[in-house]
Parts: sequence; C-alpha cells; structure tokens
Amino acid sequence: MSGCPYFQRKFVSTSKQHPKEDENDDSQTGVNKASKGGLIYGDYLQLDKIVTSQVLQSELKGNKIHDEHLFIVTHQAYELWFKQVLWELDSVREIFISGHVRDERNMLKVNTRIHRIVMIFRLLLDQFAVLETMTALDFYDFREYLSPASGFQSLQFRLLENKIGVPHNQRVPYNRRHYRDNFRDQESELLLHSEQEHTLLQLVEQWLERTPGLEEDGFNFWWKLETNIFEGLRREKEKIEQKPDSEMKEEMMAELIKQRDIFLSLFDEKRHDHLVSTGQRRLSYKALQGALMIYFYREEPRFQVPFQLLTSLMDIDTLMTKWRYNHVCMVHRMIGSKDGTGGSSGYQYLRSTVSDRYKVFVDLFNLATFLVPREWVPKLDPSEHTFLYMAECCDSSYCSSSSSDDSD
Repeated sequence: MSGCPYFQRKFVSTSKQHPKEDENDDSQTGVNKASKGGLIYGDYLQLDKIVTSQVLQSELKGNKIHDEHLFIVTHQAYELWFKQVLWELDSVREIFISGHVRDERNMLKVNTRIHRIVMIFRLLLDQFAVLETMTALDFYDFREYLSPASGFQSLQFRLLENKIGVPHNQRVPYNRRHYRDNFRDQESELLLHSEQEHTLLQLVEQWLERTPGLEEDGFNFWWKLETNIFEGLRREKEKIEQKPDSEMKEEMMAELIKQRDIFLSLFDEKRHDHLVSTGQRRLSYKALQGALMIYFYREEPRFQVPFQLLTSLMDIDTLMTKWRYNHVCMVHRMIGSKDGTGGSSGYQYLRSTVSDRYKVFVDLFNLATFLVPREWVPKLDPSEHTFLYMAECCDSSYCSSSSSDDSD
C-alpha cells in the first residue's frame, strides 16, 4: 500500500462509530450541569429579545433590502456600548460625588473605568469599517424607509455628552432649534436633568483644586513656578541681547516676546476668567494650577496615577472627536450633500460639530502650551515635601498632621 503507514495504522477507519474515548482524557472530566435545568446562556443574556429585535422597515413595506439588517445591527451595537459607557461614567461620577475619591485607593477604580471607556470608544471607531462595507447605492435602496428617524435622536449619546461635560450652550443648533426640542417629552426631561447634574468635568475640576502643593502656606507651587519662569525668560533675554545683530537675533527676540505673552496670560487670573466666560477655557484657575502641577511632576509617585487619569480624559475627548469625524466622512460618502433623514442639513450640520466647542477637557490639551525647561520647574525635596507619598487630604489644604497615619 502507498502512503504513510503511520496514518493508515492510527487513523484510517471505515467505522461510523465514535472512536473509543480515553478514560484518562482530562478534557472530558466536566459535568453537564445545563441538562439538569436552571439558568442557561440564552436566558441569562435574554437572547430571545436581542436577536429578534431587528425589524426591517423595507420588509414591512414589502421590499426586503438585505443591507438594512447590517445597518440595524451596527446601530444597536452602538447603543449597547453607549449604555456601558454611561454605566461606567455614572459609577465614576458617584465615586467623586460621594467623596470616596479622597481615599486614593479608589483612584484605581476611577482609572480602570475611565480606561474602559477609552477602550470602548476605540472599538466604536472600528465599527465604522464594518458599516462602510455597505455602498452608497446599497444604503440608497432602503434609506427612504428610515425617515424621520435620525442618529441625532440617540438619547444615550446626548446623555453621555452631557454627563461628560459638553456645555449645552456650546452646542451647534439643530435646524436653529435647541437640541432638546428634537426629543419627546420624557426624553427631553431626562436630558434637562442630566444638564443639571454634576458633570465629569466639574467633578474633576473640584478634585484638581485639592491638589496638594498648591496652598500658599505650604509648597506654593504656583508662586514658585511664576518666579522661576520669568527669571528664566529674563536670563534668555540677556543671552539673546549679547548676540551680534542679525535676522536670527530678531527672530529669537520675537519668539521670546511671544513666550512671555503666553506666560503673562497663564498667570493672569482675570484673563483666565474671561476665557472661561467665552468658552475658550473650561477649568477654574485653581484647577488649571493643579493640572499643570500634575503635568510637571508626573514622574513623582504621588502624581503618577493622577497623570494617568488626565491622559485618559484627553483620550476620551480625542476618540469622541475622531468618532464624530468618522461619522461625518461616512455620511458624506453615503448621502453626499443631501439633507439627513431627520431633516437636518446632513453632512454640513455634522461637519460643524467637529470642533473644540465639543471638546470637554480642552484645557488639558493646552497644558503643552506651557512647557518649560525642566530646570525652570520648582525642585521637590522628598524629605520636606512629604505630600508626594501620602493620600490626599479631606479638605483643600494639606494636612501634615496625618502623615503618621497615611504614609507608606
């Protein structure tokens, strides 16, 4: 006989019976509990509701369009993930509101759940690739059956925006109307209530204001930073003035003056308050100080976890902006410049929402504007500034008396 004798001897069989099981096979030592009744997979997940909830409007109208099923499943998946984001977001807000964040052991929960939101938004971006396997012609076949439904009417996404901290007065009007006017009465009430709750932005702002080291009778980071920066700028100016006259010298002096103006605005509280009133900044002056302190001392043990949180908050803003932009591009690709099914200007309206007015933590992005040489940052002495290794105090000032209880 030809062929491999090993395979002929071991595996060639004409019998239709199952091969004899090895009594010592560890993979078969389990017990089939499902056969004994009780909760099973489908019941636990209520799959009978989920997998039967795809009702094709085209089929109801007697003209079943294949790709409408993909359209429905993708958007239902989005809504399920929005629900999970709200679940995580509400839990984080509760930790801040209850004051549990003052025990820094709870910061692991905060960071983990915020990071989970980041990962969900990464997944949501990837879902566009699945939806875009449908062409504009495929979408056109069933689009007429969708009106007046619109993605703008996603209640969960609007709640998500509000709870993170998108200011309702910064929103782009929807057909010259307030965004809540496009929702039914009960939904509109939920949106109004969410506007009145503490947003993640506000809670993070209060947390940043308690950053140890900002107090004037303690480390006084802000005064020391201001002193160091303007002293550094003065020395830089002297160096430039000693150089021979040239076009390069003029450019260097112009750049130095520009830097000085930037830092004058940073340390001008009235100017900061004006920028907040116009929506160009979102954090309070004290919270901005705390954020910048964390930014500069991110390598110190006390500030590593807070820095990770600030980074994740920027990630959320970045990913939500990318999500909006991907949505704009997909809509442009599918319907061109036609009006949306809900009556908006479609692509033109969506394009107007991709801007900093929808960025919640824009101040965190702008911290990079105020980068300075490391030698200009006030020096820390671990033996003197013990707040670097201690839990955050329960009030706005650092409690040195708690060091014997809270230190590692």
